[in-house]
Amino acid sequence: MGAPVASPQHAGMESISPPTRAMERNPVGELVAGTVVATLLIVSGVLLAIFAFATPLLTSFLPGGRPSTGQMVLGVAIWAIALVAPAGFVLLGTSRLARILSRARRRAPRQSPLMKAMGELPEGATMASGLTLPDGRTVSDVVLGSFGAAVIRELPPAAVTRIREGNWELRTSRGWIPLENPLDRATRDAERVRRWFGGDDADFVVKVYAAVVSADPPITRTTGCAVLTPAEIGPWVAALPAQRSLTAGRIEHMMELARAAAI
Repeated sequence: MGAPVASPQHAGMESISPPTRAMERNPVGELVAGTVVATLLIVSGVLLAIFAFATPLLTSFLPGGRPSTGQMVLGVAIWAIALVAPAGFVLLGTSRLARILSRARRRAPRQSPLMKAMGELPEGATMASGLTLPDGRTVSDVVLGSFGAAVIRELPPAAVTRIREGNWELRTSRGWIPLENPLDRATRDAERVRRWFGGDDADFVVKVYAAVVSADPPITRTTGCAVLTPAEIGPWVAALPAQRSLTAGRIEHMMELARAAAI
């Protein structure tokens, strides 16, 4: 289970998230060994090139005078090795380093805008990330507190998205393809979270808000979804009105549901 941890940015801030899987971690020994091997390959390629072309070592292996057919074949083989081996070692080493760097970047934990704004959230708020709801679908970031809950989604990068005739599109290697409106998606996620907290046995209704976040939002808010910059997340959450029907026990019930969904 994703045990809640206190945020170092905010003494009263609690965070709920799924546990880190062991298979997703980068063993330090494996990374170091791979980097050392790749570096040795590159250095070996450079040294071979120096020995072959900057010293008389290569010519000492070549036959002098008028070579025979066998000597000519041997000479061609030596030159071929001298030309190919250094470049091969360097290419192999750089390719290995590129794969290690790509793997490390892919597995490195990525901070969402909400995680970066944790220190700006109001006292008593709880951030829950990566929750899996009973319907099997996940919700990226949810803030819980006396106001109820707020679903916050990050807008896709503006460089790969566009809006044409009111429809969102995503740029891929195959060209532009239809993309679900992120504001509609956030609004639906908020409704799913509201039904989840309500359940069959709950005798109260949790107010759930929705917002999307972008560093340079190119769109305007809707009646059901706010549009924020990262700097506006904290003030927006702090401005949400407290829900009087949410007692301490009901808020704790929400927290228990969130902790269970983080398994």
